[in-house]
Amino acid sequence: MTEDNEQLLQQFFSETAQQTIADDGFTERVMQRLPLRTNWFVRLWDGLCLLVAAILFIVYDGWQLLVDHVIGQFYTVVATSPSQVLLTVAAVVFGLLFVGVGEVLYAESVRRSWLR
Repeated sequence: MTEDNEQLLQQFFSETAQQTIADDGFTERVMQRLPLRTNWFVRLWDGLCLLVAAILFIVYDGWQLLVDHVIGQFYTVVATSPSQVLLTVAAVVFGLLFVGVGEVLYAESVRRSWLR
């Protein structure tokens, strides 16, 4: 019984999802003119998190920790073999490319969804 209901629902929604209403581009024009609004709570939360991060960075002497870490990484790179360094650089470049391509694809899908 539930399988029959599922099939009927899927058939109904697949038929209605394929319908398009001709509006002579009205919907697209309206969507392009709508202002992009962000939720005030999201802005407040972002600001609070940024403030907490800045306070923790200052309290725990973040600059000195960063300098020590960069110097330690430099000495590690100098002490390791060139093939290991090349492998690490390749992994970082691949990761950045992977994230970059993902961001471009996401931005394109968002742009296309706004144009529909």
